[in-house]
Amino acid sequence: MSDSKRIHNRDLKAWVYAAESSIHGTGLFAARAIAEGEYIGTYWGPQAKRNGTYVLWVYDEDDEENAVGRSGRNLLRYLNHSRPGNTAFDGFDLYAARDIAPHEELTFDYLESDFD
Repeated sequence: MSDSKRIHNRDLKAWVYAAESSIHGTGLFAARAIAEGEYIGTYWGPQAKRNGTYVLWVYDEDDEENAVGRSGRNLLRYLNHSRPGNTAFDGFDLYAARDIAPHEELTFDYLESDFD
C-alpha cells in the first residue's frame, strides 16, 4: 500500500462534489477535468471493525486475512460502482484511471481496484 497524502473535504471540493447519481443514490462528480493518473484524494475515516456502508477494505492480493478497512468520512465515500470504473485505488489513495471530464461521475470497480 502507498503512503497516503491526507486530503480533507475542504481540499477535495476543488476536485469533486457529491450530487444525485443516475447509478445509485448520491454519487461523486468531477468539479474539473482530471487527467489520467492524477491523484484525486485519500479515502479517509476511522478503522472499520466490520463491513458496512461506506467501508473500503484494502489488502494485498495474497493476504486477505490482514485486510484493513476504513469507514469513509470524506466525500470519497460517495463513489459508486461501475465496470470498468474511471478511477482506481492504490491502497486508500484514489487516482484517475483515464481522463475524466468536468461533471462526469467518478466510479470504481468494487470488485477490483489496483492502480498501476
